[in-house]
Amino acid sequence: MSFRYAAGINKPGFNPLATPTYLYNLFSWGRNNFGQLGLNNTTDYSSPKQIGSLTNWSDISLGNQHGASVKTDGTLWTWGRNSSGQLGIGSTVYKSSPNQVGGLTTWATVACGGTFTLAIKTDGTLWSWGQNSDGQLGLGNTSYYSSPKQVGALTTWSKIYPAYNFSVAIKTDGTLWTWGANNFGTLGIGNITNYSSPMQVGALTTWMSVSKGSYRYANVATQTNGTLWAWGRNQYGQLGLGNTTNRSSPTQIGALTTWLFIAGGYYNASVVKTDGTLWTWGGNNNGQLGLGNTTYYSSPKQVGSLTNWSTTAVGYGHNLAIKTDGTLWSWGSGTYGGLGLGSTTSYSSPKQVGSTTTWLKVAAGYNDTLALG
Repeated sequence: MSFRYAAGINKPGFNPLATPTYLYNLFSWGRNNFGQLGLNNTTDYSSPKQIGSLTNWSDISLGNQHGASVKTDGTLWTWGRNSSGQLGIGSTVYKSSPNQVGGLTTWATVACGGTFTLAIKTDGTLWSWGQNSDGQLGLGNTSYYSSPKQVGALTTWSKIYPAYNFSVAIKTDGTLWTWGANNFGTLGIGNITNYSSPMQVGALTTWMSVSKGSYRYANVATQTNGTLWAWGRNQYGQLGLGNTTNRSSPTQIGALTTWLFIAGGYYNASVVKTDGTLWTWGGNNNGQLGLGNTTYYSSPKQVGSLTNWSTTAVGYGHNLAIKTDGTLWSWGSGTYGGLGLGSTTSYSSPKQVGSTTTWLKVAAGYNDTLALG
C-alpha cells in the first residue's frame, strides 16, 4: 500500500509513527495517440488531467504507449496501446481507459516494458505478458501472450524492472536476474547472447534497485551499501563511467556510497543521493539532464545545488522529479506536452509543474507522464 512517503518524509512535523496520509488520485499528461493517458480519448494534454474519480490507485508504470497500475485492493488495471497483448486482457484491442486484468485481488506491483508487462503477486510469484520476440517475458520461448503467464514456479521475486526488450529483477535474497535481448551486454552476464529464461548476474546478494524506465540496452543499479553500478550500451555515456565503452558485466561508477534513488531513460540516467542532491548523465539532446544546456556527459553531473530532491523519473526525452516538499518538477523535451507545463516548449532546467505540493510518485514514458498526487 502506498502513502505519501517520498513527498512527505522530510516535511516539518512529519511523524513516521503516525497514521500515513493516503493519496491515490491518478493524473496523466502528454502524448495520447493510443489512449495511453487513460482519459478515454486520444487527445494530447500539456497539463495534468485526473484519470476518473477513484482515489485508490497505488503502484504506477508507463511503457511504450501503455500504462498500468495496481490499486490498493490488489486489482490490476492497464490501458493504452495493445499491439502485442501488453495490456494482459486476452486480446490486442487498444483501450483508452483503465481495464481490469482478470478478477484477482492479489497483485502487488506492476511494471511496463517496451511493449510487454511484468507483475508480481502478493505470494511472490512473477508473471509476464505481451511482446516476447527476444525472450523478454522469461518464459523459455519467444511466443507472445495476451494474458498473464507465470515465470517459473518461484515465490521469491521482489522487484521488477522491464525495459525496452529485456527484463531485470531482484529476488528477496538480494540476487539479481536478467533475461531477454542482450545486445551490447545488456543482461550483465559477460556475453551478448539472448536468454529467454532468468539468468543470475554474478553471485552477489546485495542488490537494492535498478534503473526504472524505458532504458534501451543499458542498466544502472544500486547495492545495499550505497554503491552505484552500470552495464550495457554506452554510446552516449549513459553508463556514467566517464567513457563510451560498452560493458557486459556490472561496473562500479566511482567509489561513492551515497547513491539512493535511480531512474533510467532512453539514453540517460537520473539519481538522487542520500543528501537530497540530484545527479544526471548521458544523452542530452533535449536538455533532459537539467543542466541548462544540451551537452552530453559521460559521468554524473549535479543538477543545481538543492538538497531537497526525493524521487525522480526518466522518459524518452524528458525527466521529472519530486522534491521533499511534494512539488513536482520537469525538464527536457516538451513535445506533446509531456512536461505538464501547459505548453510544448522544451526546457533544459527544472520547471515546476503547477503549484500542487501533494505529489507522491511519477512515471515517465515516451512523451507521456503518469503521477500520483
